[in-house]
Amino acid sequence: MSSTRSGNSAARAIVVVADIMALILGLWILMYLLDANRGNDLVQWIHHAANWLAGWSRDLFTFDEAWARVVAGYGLAAVVYLAIGHAIAGRLR
Repeated sequence: MSSTRSGNSAARAIVVVADIMALILGLWILMYLLDANRGNDLVQWIHHAANWLAGWSRDLFTFDEAWARVVAGYGLAAVVYLAIGHAIAGRLR
């Protein structure tokens, strides 16, 4: 019984981490699209965190429009983190 509980706790932690990562990426996409003030400390923190999280995907696409590159690159990272995190959590449960 305790291994089931620890598996559920680990699964829950993985889901929370994946959701937070996707939330940060989603917030950056939204802030970019709404032209948030890049001089604001919160906006800078979200941007730096999103850049780090999407380091592997942010320059993957070469659309002509900058907003499309941001949505595709950072959005792909968010979807991948959600899919992998939730899949691992499902296996642990």
